[in-house]
Amino acid sequence: MPLALLALAIGAFGIGTTEFVIMGLLPQVAGDFGVSIPTAGLLVTGYALGVVIGAPVMTVLGTKVSRKRMLMLLMGLFIAGNLVSAVAPAFAIMLIGRVVASLAHGAFFGIGSVVAAELVAPHKKAGAIAMMFTGLTVANVVGVPLGTLIGQHVGWRVTFGIVAALGVVGLAGVAKLVPEMPRPEGVHLRHELAAFKNAQVLLAMAMTVLGFGGVFAAITYIAPMMTHIAGFADGSVTWLLVLFGLGMVGGNLVGGKFADRALMPMLYVSLGALAVVLALFTLTAHNKIAAAVTIALIGALGFATVPPLQKRVLDQAHGAPTLASAVNIGAFNLGNALSAWLGGMVIAAGYGYTAPNWVGAVLAATALVLAVLSAALEHRAGARSTVIASGTSTEQQTPVHY
Repeated sequence: MPLALLALAIGAFGIGTTEFVIMGLLPQVAGDFGVSIPTAGLLVTGYALGVVIGAPVMTVLGTKVSRKRMLMLLMGLFIAGNLVSAVAPAFAIMLIGRVVASLAHGAFFGIGSVVAAELVAPHKKAGAIAMMFTGLTVANVVGVPLGTLIGQHVGWRVTFGIVAALGVVGLAGVAKLVPEMPRPEGVHLRHELAAFKNAQVLLAMAMTVLGFGGVFAAITYIAPMMTHIAGFADGSVTWLLVLFGLGMVGGNLVGGKFADRALMPMLYVSLGALAVVLALFTLTAHNKIAAAVTIALIGALGFATVPPLQKRVLDQAHGAPTLASAVNIGAFNLGNALSAWLGGMVIAAGYGYTAPNWVGAVLAATALVLAVLSAALEHRAGARSTVIASGTSTEQQTPVHY
């Protein structure tokens, strides 16, 4: 794997850290600004919405420059947003900083996926994408727990200052290691938008929303589920999330490896197993050891879907993949928001803290159905093309008798 993938992974590490570390620092931030915890939660919501909106907008704005330069500009935006958060004198200013940083998220992963795929041979594309996303998964194992620890003991402003410094390292890495990749000739915004007329691209994005949404239906409410149902102490939630992160790292690498060999079968296995494990979590959540194992499996199976889903979008949007790739990153965050909302609804309805696991299982199972449908449509289209080509060939070879 080329060193340029390391630079992309470092950028992904910084982005992953800033996205999730705020969840462990909400009490400190709320206390410093004198706002309630729900109000401080807008820092999470604002970031997620910024990703969904920023992914297509920043990608469209970047169609006039080379991909390397756009990646550098995005890292600059990420640094600026985190610096604003670190020095914010008021809550509203910090919220602005969070939104500014989030605008870089979707486009960086979207453009970065295209660049990573172009850096390697065709049969290694999913593995290269997985290598970049390793930075995001490692952030959940190292960056988020460490950032939370620093924020709780030294101050949350220091955490965001460190994250901004990570952005500087990522920017330097992109500038030094990523080769110049001129904007493809003949590809314009209308070509990028045309990809969304492809039913296979839309199906892949729907799989992204539902499949990864299944993961966050459960993980969003992991703290009350583990403390109230499994009987863990409050302080145990941190290492349980580390287990989840370790599962993400392993699943991401395995997903990238096997997606290069058999993409759709990899999706069938990962989505099907994810649906089963999420359903079983309603039972295993009552036992500490079983719950810990299940959390790691959810992380592994959930992120095993990421490289194949991202590569599926790139393959189906061939010729103009950049915008579709970036929007698919936004689809991950849309799935997170949707599943968290649905999980909260079933808890509020009185079904208990394990109820979101059923929501996640249904979402993952629906994504599996869409994967089977997508493959069936592709097979039918391929068979039709073969018949047409065969008929044309026969007509050309049949002699004409008078």
